[in-house]
Amino acid sequence: MHNEPRLHTGRLQMLSLLDSLGTVRAVAAALHLSPSAVSAQLAVLESEARVELLQRSGRRVRLTAAGRALARHARVILDQVRAAEAELDGLSGRPTGPVRLAAFSSAVRRLAIPLAARLRETHPGIALELSELDPGASHPALRRGDCDVIVTADFADGSLPVDPDVRAIPLLADAIVLVTAADRGESGPADLADHAHAGWALDLPGTYLSNLILATCRRAGFEPSVAGRFASYELLLAHVEEGLSVSLLPGLAVDPRFKVTARPLKDPMTRQVYAAVRGRAPLTAATRAVLDELRDLAAHTFPGPAAGEGPTGR
Repeated sequence: MHNEPRLHTGRLQMLSLLDSLGTVRAVAAALHLSPSAVSAQLAVLESEARVELLQRSGRRVRLTAAGRALARHARVILDQVRAAEAELDGLSGRPTGPVRLAAFSSAVRRLAIPLAARLRETHPGIALELSELDPGASHPALRRGDCDVIVTADFADGSLPVDPDVRAIPLLADAIVLVTAADRGESGPADLADHAHAGWALDLPGTYLSNLILATCRRAGFEPSVAGRFASYELLLAHVEEGLSVSLLPGLAVDPRFKVTARPLKDPMTRQVYAAVRGRAPLTAATRAVLDELRDLAAHTFPGPAAGEGPTGR
C-alpha cells in the first residue's frame, strides 16, 4: 500500500519564505495573506511533518534545525514542481512558459530588454518577465524562488560572497572606466592622480559604487572632493556631461546618449557580469533557451575577453 505524501507544497513554500525573509509578517506580505493565516498554515505543516519546525518566543518565531533542513528540501521540491509544470507546458516541442529574470539597472537596459526583443522573434512561446533588482538583493530573491534567472556582477573588489546554492554562467567582463565631459580632449588610459583636484560625482553613501570610488581614489593618493551624489546613473552622467564632475563607472553603465568620454584606467579594474540560476534546480526548456540567448547576445554585443569563472551591480 502506497503512503500518501504528508507535506503540502503551498505550506512548504511558506516555510521556505520564512527561512529567507525571517518573519511571519514578511511571508504574509509576500503571499498577500494575513499573518494569522500564515501562522495557521505553518502550524498545520508542523503537524504534517510530525516534528517541531518552529520555536516561538512571544510573537517571534525562528526555525529549528529540522525547520531549516525542511526549508532546504522545500526549495528543491518546489523547483521540481515548477520544472514538471513547465515540461508539461512544453510538450509541443518548443520552449514555452514563463521565465522571471531580474537584473541590475544597466544590465536591464543593455542586456535584458534586448534579450526580451530577441526572444519575441526566436521563442514567442516564452513569456519573459523582467524586473530591476539591486545586486545585493538578487541572490536572496533567487534562493527564495522569486525569480528564475538573475543577472548580477561582482564588485571589482572581490567583496561579493560565493553562494553554494547558485550556479553562475559568465557573460562578460566589464571594465571600470573614468568618465569625463567629452570636450576635455583626453584620451588613453587614465591616471586618477591627474584628477586629484577635480570634483567627483558619486553614488549615495554606503553604496557599492560610492565605496569603490572612495577606495580607488585613496589608493591613488587623494581624497575625492564630492561635487554631487546621485542614486541614478543618468543624473550622474548628466552632471559629468556638463563638466561639473568626473566619476568612475562600469563600462556597461555608460549611456551613449550622454556626451562623455569613457577611458580605461592606468591600473585596470574589471567586474565580472554573470547570469545565475539555483544550483539544485532542474532547468526548464524555457530557462535553458533564455540562458542560451543571453550568452549569445552578450558575446555578440560585448566582444572581448569573456568573464571568468567565479562568484556572481547596478
